[in-house]
Amino acid sequence: MLTYNKPLPPDDPLFAPFWANARSRRLSIQCCRACGDRRFPPGPVCPRCLSEDQDWDTVSGRGTLVSWVRFHRAYWAGFVQEIPYDCCLVQLEEGPLLVSNFAGPPPAPLRSGLPLRVVFEDITDRYTLPKFVAA
Repeated sequence: MLTYNKPLPPDDPLFAPFWANARSRRLSIQCCRACGDRRFPPGPVCPRCLSEDQDWDTVSGRGTLVSWVRFHRAYWAGFVQEIPYDCCLVQLEEGPLLVSNFAGPPPAPLRSGLPLRVVFEDITDRYTLPKFVAA
């Protein structure tokens, strides 16, 4: 059993396939089987055509850095030892944006458009987080 003292994702059935895929080291996004719209975060119906025929596609895990932020304050006790810590906004090759973290120190120099690739970090027996490193 892994010890993790940061907030965990809510137990939301819409995200269950995402977390199952991440646990298997696969990054996935929701896809509408009616019109092909790909998105993240998931929803019960397609925002483009309103179809309920939704599924999950495994994606490449490659993307580019759109933006980032460095936090100098811990909003949760579990982050105190990591101050400052970084969050990143990644544009996946397949289209959707994903908010995540860098695995380890952020790549230097940070710049918009930096190619990134996904890596996975087990945080509990149930959850594996997708994080990003320079490609």
